[in-house]
Amino acid sequence: MTDKPDPIHDAIEKLRERASRQGQAATGSDEKGPRLAVNAEKDRLRRMEALLFAASEPLDIETLQTRLPAESDVEALLAVLQAEYADRGVNLTEVGGRWRIETAPDLRGLLEEIREEPRKLSDAGLETLAIIAYHQPVTRADIEEIRGVAVSKGTLDLLFELGWIRPRGRRRTPGRPVTYGTTADFLQYFGLATIADLPGQADLKAAGLLDARLPPGFEIPDPGLSEGLEGEDPLDPEDDAHLFHVDFMEEDDSET
Repeated sequence: MTDKPDPIHDAIEKLRERASRQGQAATGSDEKGPRLAVNAEKDRLRRMEALLFAASEPLDIETLQTRLPAESDVEALLAVLQAEYADRGVNLTEVGGRWRIETAPDLRGLLEEIREEPRKLSDAGLETLAIIAYHQPVTRADIEEIRGVAVSKGTLDLLFELGWIRPRGRRRTPGRPVTYGTTADFLQYFGLATIADLPGQADLKAAGLLDARLPPGFEIPDPGLSEGLEGEDPLDPEDDAHLFHVDFMEEDDSET
C-alpha cells in the first residue's frame, strides 16, 4: 500500500531543491551557496506574506508574480505559506482563483460584534425630550404649548422606543390626560445620578447653549422639584397601559 501524495509536502521539497540548485550554480562548491539560496526563498516568502496581508482584496497569481522577483515560483510559495498557516489563527485560502489571508473558520465567532445604535434624534425630538425632562410630569398638551407646534407621532414613538420616556400617571383635570416623565435609561445614557443633576440655566449659559440675552421672564424649571405625582392618579398597568398608546398612536399628525 502506497502513501497518498501530499501536494503541500511536494511543494516544500520542490522549493528546497530549487534553492539548492540555485546556490550551487551561483557559487560552485562553496558551502555558503545553498544557505544564501535558502535565505532568498525565505525573503520571497516574506514578501508574499506581506503582499497578502496588506491586500484589500484577494490577489491572483499573476499579480503576485509581478510584485515578486522574476524567478519566484509563486504556486510553490503559496503552498508553503498555506501549510505554515494551516494551524494558525488565520489561514491562507483560495477564493475563486485568488488568494487571501482570513480568520480561521473555527475562530470567526470571536470577531462577531453586536452593536445597537439609537436612531439620531431630530431637533423636534431633542426639544420634546428636553421639555419632558425639565417639566415632568408633563402632558402632550403641555409639550405642544411650550413648543408652539403639534407633537409628531413619530417623535414620541422614537422616545418610547429608546426607552427614555414613560407614562407617569393621569392628571386630575377634565379628560384625565396622561402625563410623561423620563426613565432610568435616560439618566444612565446621559450620565445623570438623578434628574436634579440636569444642568440649570446658569450652566447652559456658561456652555453657550443659551443666549446671554434671554427674553424677560424666561426661566428654566428646576427638574429636581418636579418628580412627584402630586395632582395625578398613578396608571394601572392592567387598565390604562393601552390608553397612553392610543393617545399617541392613533393620530397621524406631523411637525410644523
